[in-house]
Amino acid sequence: MARGCLRAAAVLLLLILEEQPCVAAPLNGSKWTYVEKNWSKKYPSCGGLLQSPIDLHSDILQYDATLAPLQFQGYNVSTDKLLNLTNNGHSVRLNLNSDMHIQGLHSHQYRAEQLHLHWGNRNDPHGSEHTVSGKHFAAELHIVHYNSDLYPDLSTASDKPDGLAVLAVLIEMGSFNPSYDKIFSHLQHVKYKGQQKLIPGFNIEELLPERPDEYYRYEGSLTTPPCNPTVLWTIFRNPVQISQNQLLDLETALYCTHVGDPSPKEMINNFRQVQKFDERLVYISFRQEGILPDTELSVGIILSVALAGVLGICIVLAVSVWLFRRKKSSKTGDKKGVIYKPAIKKESEADA
Repeated sequence: MARGCLRAAAVLLLLILEEQPCVAAPLNGSKWTYVEKNWSKKYPSCGGLLQSPIDLHSDILQYDATLAPLQFQGYNVSTDKLLNLTNNGHSVRLNLNSDMHIQGLHSHQYRAEQLHLHWGNRNDPHGSEHTVSGKHFAAELHIVHYNSDLYPDLSTASDKPDGLAVLAVLIEMGSFNPSYDKIFSHLQHVKYKGQQKLIPGFNIEELLPERPDEYYRYEGSLTTPPCNPTVLWTIFRNPVQISQNQLLDLETALYCTHVGDPSPKEMINNFRQVQKFDERLVYISFRQEGILPDTELSVGIILSVALAGVLGICIVLAVSVWLFRRKKSSKTGDKKGVIYKPAIKKESEADA
């Protein structure tokens, strides 16, 4: 009996350890984990303003007719050009060509630097960073750009107010996606931290969803330390699909640790929790049912206010009618207060 309890406890401990998030190294070389409660002690911005990711819900959305479709330049990379795929210890990252950039953001050109993904684990495949009305997606792709008009490289731009722009693609489970497989088919070659693989170029725009002109836009931060609040976020409204097997490959193929490490740790749950979004708006490029253009009030709120107004008017009218009838009744009562009775002659005893 005692041996059985010990064996069960050991299995439970192993399962708990397997579910622990990765240890990763950011640009400055310091280690951190996805247990976020300690982030702000070492990286003050992580506990500051304009933090990401956020939940995208109707109360904070406002339609903006000036949000135009983005222009993707150089995204179609020739297969002759090789792109460097690497395991950096906290995600799988694909370094992008220097001639890739987007236009249509604050009159500046933003050069693409790299793309990477965030995901959950095989037992809980809900690893997107941004959520929509509280809903997590299976995973999330980020394409990171920096303002190449103003800054020479990503490192210089990363702490500047207008330095970074990130495109985010929400990923859900569905049909097989051949475009994403151009990355996923090479995951076994970058299984451990520090491993790299050169892969053929492809059209990066194929990783974007249908109707990329429909998106959410807000000012936020990096979702990993040092959490600089310098990111202009564009989250595409429509998700893309990958198959269950593709998602499982992403959730199980990679490790946070180096090859030969005596305690290998799976790369899972590499996403930050949703952050507070106080006194800010998310601007949307599309008209959404339930949101009135150029206002942050939903149709539900408008109808509730209108209904309350109608109910108030009815109450006032009812009280007025009641007071009128009472006053009229009171006047009628005053006229009936004196009743006239004619005098009755009393017969004398002689007439009897």
